[in-house]
Amino acid sequence: MSGFPPEEPEGGTGHGAAHACAPEPDGTGGGPGGRLPSGGARTAYEGADDRTPPGYRVWALPGLPEVRPGDDIAKLITACDPGLVDGDVLLVTSKIVSKAEGRVIRADDREAAIDAETVRVVARRGPLRIVENRQGLIMAAAGVDASNTPLGTVLLLPEDPDASARAIREGLRDTLGVEVAVIVTDTFGRPWRTGLTDVAIGAAGVRVLDDLRGGTDTYGSPLSATVVATADELAAAGDLVKGKAAGLPVAVVRGLPHVVTGDDGEGARAMVRGARDDMFRLGTSEAIREAVSQRRTVRAFTDEPVDPGAVRRAVAAAVTAPAPHHTTPWRFVLLESEESRTKLLDAMRDAWISDLRRDGRTEESIAKRVRRGDVLRNAPYLVVPCMVMDGSHTYGDARRDAAEREMFVVATGAGVQNLLVALAGERLGSAWVSSTMFCRAVVREVLGLPENWEPMGAVAVGHPAEEPRPRPGRDTEAFIEVR
Repeated sequence: MSGFPPEEPEGGTGHGAAHACAPEPDGTGGGPGGRLPSGGARTAYEGADDRTPPGYRVWALPGLPEVRPGDDIAKLITACDPGLVDGDVLLVTSKIVSKAEGRVIRADDREAAIDAETVRVVARRGPLRIVENRQGLIMAAAGVDASNTPLGTVLLLPEDPDASARAIREGLRDTLGVEVAVIVTDTFGRPWRTGLTDVAIGAAGVRVLDDLRGGTDTYGSPLSATVVATADELAAAGDLVKGKAAGLPVAVVRGLPHVVTGDDGEGARAMVRGARDDMFRLGTSEAIREAVSQRRTVRAFTDEPVDPGAVRRAVAAAVTAPAPHHTTPWRFVLLESEESRTKLLDAMRDAWISDLRRDGRTEESIAKRVRRGDVLRNAPYLVVPCMVMDGSHTYGDARRDAAEREMFVVATGAGVQNLLVALAGERLGSAWVSSTMFCRAVVREVLGLPENWEPMGAVAVGHPAEEPRPRPGRDTEAFIEVR
């Protein structure tokens, strides 16, 4: 035996020492977190009396050699005589797993290695990139690490950290005959907190999440949102004794057998939040750019009702657009009832048919063109943007008066674009259709609008019925002239 964990910790809590998270009640090591005869660890959850506080111990495992490609991590740990018992949790730094699995590559250009491991850029600040990597993890530099590896090489994360954890667990079961949990850890930053901490990127035999929803707190109040990241908490505890530069890549937690499962469990992959539930999928600057470039025209909607509050928030964004002479040229008519939408669209359809008949169109051609308005008729919500020119200047000649009007038209368009982008931010699809501009008098009469309100199209709003097709890239140089 190597003597770890020591029966009684000596020399404080430096790297390699056991951290006692609860007092030893009798000095024999038989209390929470201490050594037990053959029955495994004992905690307040199992067999302790009411006077014994819950606790656990965590210590780093010394003696592990430099890991090389092809090494068997379980055998290396076994050779250190770890004294593992059923119910222990083994915390293994991802670096040694990567080395054993041959995830060391030549990379004179670390940025190129990061590019290769990146699926999606979440945020960029100068040379720093927060990305989603091929394992689905959101982290700095895709987890590509140039530390603790020979110069000119970088370490990539394990290809499948959950599979790595399962292999180590199985190897320890075969060689030592123990049922332990294994967590593969890596160091993460966090968007709301300064500093780094270890988290679980792979797991086997451990309850990675403790879902307390449906239970009650000590006051009897229902718990409706509490899901504890148990595997991450264990990873962080191990980092306290492993350290970042102490050469101690493996730690053991004893005293928490209730987190260990009989089977391999769902793995750390279960802790990765999917895109649909990720409320912070992009960094701030990236989100602003994406909101503009990824706004799409949506022409098919579900029957799900539109939240009027979401539309009002979008209008609040719309009226921040630039405008001439400190004016406010925007007005937005919200058609929230089916009756109001049908009444307007029927009147617009009749006016359109009259215009087309005067143009000499055939009835077949008229029917085909009128069907283009179905995007408005099928939407569960309509917005009619209008322009008002209160505060505009009059110059007395047609050229400057026309330019003045164009300024207000441009400002109204900017307001509508703000509206469309903000609707996309509310996860609502939209389509800006120009039809009300061709029958403004009809629209004003049906909706009871003032004479100086000029309808500038209609915006269909709703929940998209399907994901939009990818937008092909455009060569921006085709739209630029430099003088």
